[in-house]
Amino acid sequence: MLSARVLPAVPADTEFADMRAAWDALEPEKQAQLGGLSAHHSVTWSREQLGFEFNAAEKARLAGAVQPLVKTNPRTGRRALCLASHASRIEGWPLAEGRLLLAELMAHATQREFVHRHRWRDGDFVIWDNLATMHRATAFDDIRHRRELRRVTTLDIPLPVRA
Repeated sequence: MLSARVLPAVPADTEFADMRAAWDALEPEKQAQLGGLSAHHSVTWSREQLGFEFNAAEKARLAGAVQPLVKTNPRTGRRALCLASHASRIEGWPLAEGRLLLAELMAHATQREFVHRHRWRDGDFVIWDNLATMHRATAFDDIRHRRELRRVTTLDIPLPVRA
């Protein structure tokens, strides 16, 4: 969830990509190829692409995690792509081939028909499903303009069944 607290006078939007719709739009052959694959996600890798530097201790502490490339919502059974800028490689694939596949999937998932661009207004409150959505802020001059959004993340824990 994001709550708008302070907004700049310039556009500072957030884009949300529907990873379920992106999955549904893939050809059945591509879906079959992706079904058993996993990707390594690393915040250090994605930030290094932007010029940030990490020492060995920071890299070890922020080692990342391996996630299936396609996830199924346990409640709905709906499948969705599981990728974002932190996805650094495909497990078990040559590095170059895996990164090409990730780039292809990112380009596919961020096509206009899968993306909602939220233009923030004072007091807006946005909720999204992390199992089915990828999001990013759009570029704006954050040195000259202040934007403050408050984020809350909840954990979906099933309640015990009462007899």
